[in-house]
This record gives sequence, structure tokens and C-alpha cells, in this order.
Amino acid sequence: MAVRAKIVGTGSSLPSRVVTNKDLEIMVDTSDEWIRTRTGICERRIAGEGENNSLFAAEAGRRALEMAGVDAADLDLILVATMTPDMVMPSVACLVQDALGAGRAGAMDLMATCSGFIYGLSVAERFVRCDPSMKVLVIGSEVLSRRVNWEDRSTCVLFGDGAGAALVIGEEGDRGILSSHLHSDGSLWELLTVKGCGTRFPVSHDNLEQGLQFIQMQGREVFKHAVKALESVALEALESNGLNMGDVDLLIAHQANMRILDFLRQRMGLEQDKVFINIDKYGNTSAASIAIALDEANRQGRLSPGMNVLMVAFGGGFTWGSMLVRW
Repeated sequence: MAVRAKIVGTGSSLPSRVVTNKDLEIMVDTSDEWIRTRTGICERRIAGEGENNSLFAAEAGRRALEMAGVDAADLDLILVATMTPDMVMPSVACLVQDALGAGRAGAMDLMATCSGFIYGLSVAERFVRCDPSMKVLVIGSEVLSRRVNWEDRSTCVLFGDGAGAALVIGEEGDRGILSSHLHSDGSLWELLTVKGCGTRFPVSHDNLEQGLQFIQMQGREVFKHAVKALESVALEALESNGLNMGDVDLLIAHQANMRILDFLRQRMGLEQDKVFINIDKYGNTSAASIAIALDEANRQGRLSPGMNVLMVAFGGGFTWGSMLVRW
């Protein structure tokens, strides 16, 4: 019997500080009604002083290991999907490896923005299929609050902080990751970008004054590309496995905008109870989004053995992807 990469534990970690839409009304020219009707977001979690990406990433990973009953010392690889690392070097994954005491694990970050967790699971799946004895911890973790301009009402209302994780192992049987499908289009990079603090737009007074260290987004254009890509990549996952929309038991999509989620649900003909939603509580947490949602669905009892779970994401780059899992 074939070995599949199977998710055997999930975890998540979120800041304790809650920032509501009412709180934002005091900070920027916006309103609770405007944010809710256009995004579906009611509140988000924001990291406090001294709370960094690696802190949430490590805690999410620890909880995934606890659920699976696996010791960190037995990990072979740690992958962290993020666009907001603690620092340029070392990677968040190395800081997590140290925090968990995963003494023999390799560690690296990958950056595919909001699609990062699916990309990370895809990498883990290939490692495990090559060596079924491997145990790979995949984490999506972001502190986006430090990459938004809190005076820009078009972006600061959208994002939140947090982390989610999944432990992937090899196991014989028909349950596990059935397929993954990854795409990108770098020609559209300027529609959603953080230009500053890299080597093209290095740290300087001029670049900082221009706000190049903050997320810049052309919202309408991003929306247009996102809805098309998400529908297409969802269909790709189903068709590659000989399934149709009716075979989806739960859709976990990147929590970017409630309008996008509603559009995707309607296009796929899914009932509302087959689409997991938590954007109202956390906003857009980029690479952490699907990871947090997966853990919440798991701990709420929304996942049961044999269910077909479809995950889809779209993000800056542009990147997008899907993954079909038989739970």
C-alpha cells in the first residue's frame, strides 16, 4: 500500500490583544460598518511589545506536536512560511528549532505570502514521500501589524497576527495529502507588495519616508485576480483526483475577504456549513491564515476521518495554490 503524507497534529497561537473595528475608528478615518460590509472582519489580534513572529510560531508548533504525541527531538525538518520574519538572518525556522529543542531537525523559511502554508505543506509532502520515516513540522506565522501603515485605512483594517502549524508524517493508507497545485505570476507583483527593506529598495531615510516598508495594495485589482485564480486552482485539485464539487466536505480558503469567500462558495455550489470561516475574528493573517483555520476546524470537531478537505490560497507575488487532503 502506498505511503501518503498525513497531517497528524495541528496547533495555533494568537496574541492576546484584540483590536476591534471600534478601536480602529479612533485610530483612522473608518467605521465598523464600512469594514464589516466590505471585508467581513470584526476584530483582529495584534502582537504586543516583545511578541515576535518566532514566539507565536514556536507555540503553534508545540501545540501541534502535543496533539500528535511527538517529541520535538524526533523532528527531521521545520518549515516556516512567513513574510514577516523576526530578522533577515537567522530564519524564523531556526529560532523555532531552538525554542522547541528540536536538536536534529533541519530548518528553513519559505516565502509565498498568503499561499505560504500550502507551499510549505507541499514541500513537506515531497520530503515524506521520498523518506516515509521523516517527521516535518510546517508552520505559517506572521506579525503583519508591523508591516502596515496604521494611517492607511485601506490596508491597516485588513491584517492581523498569529501562527498555525501542522505535523506531517508518512503513513500507509488512502488518507493524507492527495495532491497539491502551485502557481505564480511575478508580472503582477506591484499590485500587492512591500517594496522596502530589501536590496532593491534598501533601508534609507527617503525610502522610509515614502513608506516603502509598509504593505501597498491595489485592492480592486487584487480581488479580480484572486477570485479567478482561487476558483481555477480549486477545480484543478478536484479534477486531478477525479472528484467534483459535491465531493468536498470542507473548504478551508485563505481568509482575506468575506466577499471573496462568498464568491468562491457560490461558484463551487457549496453550502455555508461546508466553508470554514474565521476572518471575522482574526482578519487576514497571510501565511498563518489557513494554518490557524485548519487547527480551529480540527479542534472544533469539524474534521473526521475520510473527509475531503480542500485548501486554497492566493497572495502577493502573485502566488496561489490548492491542496486536497483526505483527512
